[in-house]
Amino acid sequence: MRILVVEDEPKLNKGLVKGLQNKGYAVDFAFDGLAGETLARKQAYDLIILDIMMPRRDGITVCNNLRTSGIETPILFLTAKDEIADKVEGLNIGADDYLVKPFAFEELFARIKSILRRPKQVVPDILKLEKLTLNTKAQQLTINNKIIPLTLREYSLLEYLLRNEGAVITREDLLDHVWDIFYDSQSNVVDVHVKNIRKKLPTAYAKRIETIRGKGYRIA
Repeated sequence: MRILVVEDEPKLNKGLVKGLQNKGYAVDFAFDGLAGETLARKQAYDLIILDIMMPRRDGITVCNNLRTSGIETPILFLTAKDEIADKVEGLNIGADDYLVKPFAFEELFARIKSILRRPKQVVPDILKLEKLTLNTKAQQLTINNKIIPLTLREYSLLEYLLRNEGAVITREDLLDHVWDIFYDSQSNVVDVHVKNIRKKLPTAYAKRIETIRGKGYRIA
């Protein structure tokens, strides 16, 4: 999953980015509303964490502009405001949830997980490929009930392939959803991680991750 953090307070911004990356998310960030809205229009995100009181453009305006433009990316507001009217305004213009500062990171993470479970199409918590099982809640891969250790990046890459089983996924698409905007699309980082995943899997399953020449990868 790829998340955009738009928060003007440097320490909180850095803490959010680091905490989410430690949970296995690809994270981009901005320190003002205008920069955040620009990123949200250029990149495909699974979630936007958006502060309300920001320089250059406030979060309410950013959210309203995105929704008016037809961008339906889930938005979680962060704000020091705790008045009912502020919460109602944020939700009425299209925000998906609202968290008042200060907050515990565990609560933020729980709300993120809750929002990401609300797609138009129900997304399963357990992904299977014959005897291969990926538990997305526990972030654990097992084959024949034996745990296969993966790094967070390897796990995220395999999850994305499994959620799109049978489809050809380009390297650019994998970079967009598993890494962030700071990775060079011309690098071989995707190929290296796929190679490492294959090494950890039994041969029969390693072969299920197919290289589609000139395009990308497919798991089938």
